[in-house]
Amino acid sequence: VQLQASGGGLVQVGGSLRLSCVASGSNFSIAGMTWYREPPGKGRDMVAAITSGGSTNYADSVKGRFIISRDYAKNTMYLQVNSLKLEDTASYYCNAEIGYRGTWSDNYWGHGTLVTVSS
Repeated sequence: VQLQASGGGLVQVGGSLRLSCVASGSNFSIAGMTWYREPPGKGRDMVAAITSGGSTNYADSVKGRFIISRDYAKNTMYLQVNSLKLEDTASYYCNAEIGYRGTWSDNYWGHGTLVTVSS
């Protein structure tokens, strides 16, 4: 099972992007999914999370600006990032709790997709 993140790019302050994270493979199930981000030279922090039931949770710094969603049929998670600020510049990573061959693990990560916000 693999996660693939995409959608990053260069955007001006106040702009928007939509990030995607697709889970691929066979015979797996997904519980919670989470977006993290890692600014240059800093640690990785949770940005937004969504449960299998659709409940969401956001970091205070992005509340009201970012929207997390899922397309369960496509095994895809999205992050709509709006009103971008310079401090949103980071590599964005997706994470999922996946059940595969009878074992559940939350150690599934996609490669980062870089969001760069310019003034």
